[in-house]
Formats: sequence, structure tokens, C-alpha cells
Amino acid sequence: MDALLFVPVAIAISLTPGPNNFCGLNNGIRAGVGAALIATLGRVAAFAIFLTVSAVGLGAMLLASETAFTVVKWVGACYLFWLGWRAWRSREFGGLQMLDNGEVAPTQAPVQLKALISQEFLLGITNPKAIVLFAAIFPQFIDPSRPAASQFLALGSIYLMSEFVSTAVYATGGRQIRRFIRTSRGVVRLNKATGGFFMGAGGLLLASQR
Repeated sequence: MDALLFVPVAIAISLTPGPNNFCGLNNGIRAGVGAALIATLGRVAAFAIFLTVSAVGLGAMLLASETAFTVVKWVGACYLFWLGWRAWRSREFGGLQMLDNGEVAPTQAPVQLKALISQEFLLGITNPKAIVLFAAIFPQFIDPSRPAASQFLALGSIYLMSEFVSTAVYATGGRQIRRFIRTSRGVVRLNKATGGFFMGAGGLLLASQR
């Protein structure tokens, strides 16, 4: 299969709503598009691991293992619940400061890129749906008459690049949302919405099947 034909497929898959894309949206709101794109390095590192595992044939074994899938699912769900609970209770908002009149204003607080990258990595590496993607869907685009390693490398590179495209889209949308946050009440509502989404994603992950 021509790798170029995989480009729109990769972008469509990477744009699918999920924990990592919502993280990109959240990072776009709080830290800006540039920081969100840098944080995507964590996601890409996690997915590169899954790609390598899939390329050497271990992905199918993980996919077939009920225990492995369940462990990854529970770890991922617990992490999502923790992120959600922390956001739900927070009254702070990165990049903004509270004023005495209840409004908010931009601040020059430093962006913790290492923490953002780590969060993206943990969300990616604990998402069992990534195992399904790379172990079950990717091989369908491999031509058995050609060397598999070079095809995995080409398709994998395309997909990982598409994750940056996805982040750019979501983070840009998040930056637009930030323009509407004018008061401390708006900050609290956004934090609760963020927390609710992460906890909801954790619930959906627990309910997911292979």
C-alpha cells in the first residue's frame, strides 16, 4: 500500500477525541499552542513504544492477553480519575491570576514543560486502545510481499507526525476557549469541566472491551 494513502487515515484516527487530544486542548488553554506541541513529544514517545512492540509481533500477544489488557486499562483509568479529581477541586488556572474584583488577568507564570510532557506520556502509555490501534489496525496496511520493517517505519512515522497535527488543531481550539475566561467563576467552571471529562474518560476506559 502506498504510504501516502495512509496520510488521511492517520490524521483521521489521530483527530478522534480521547484523553490525549483533550490533554492537548487543555494544554492549549492553559499554556499555549507552542507548549502543547512540545508536550506532544511525550505522547509520541509512548506511541512509538507501542509501534515497536507491534512491529516485533508482541502487540498481538498483548491484545490477546485478557490480564495484560485489564491491567493497562485499570492503570489508565485510575490515572484519569486522579487527573479529573485534581482538576475538579482546583481553583487555580495556569497562565492567569485572580484579581480582587473577581476577574482574571494574564500572568507570566513559567510553563512546566517537563510536567506536560510526562502527563502526555502517561496518558498515552496507559491507554489500551493504543494497543488495539497498533496491533490490530496497523497490520492491515502492511503489504506482505514487501519487507514489513520498512513499512512499519514509514506508516509509524506518518502516524506520529499526524499526532502533532491533531495537537495543533485541539490546542488552537483551546486557545480560543481561553479568550472567554474572564472571571474566577469561569475558571472554576472550566476546571470542573476538565475534571469531569477526565473522570468520564476514565469511566469509558473501564467499560471498554478489546
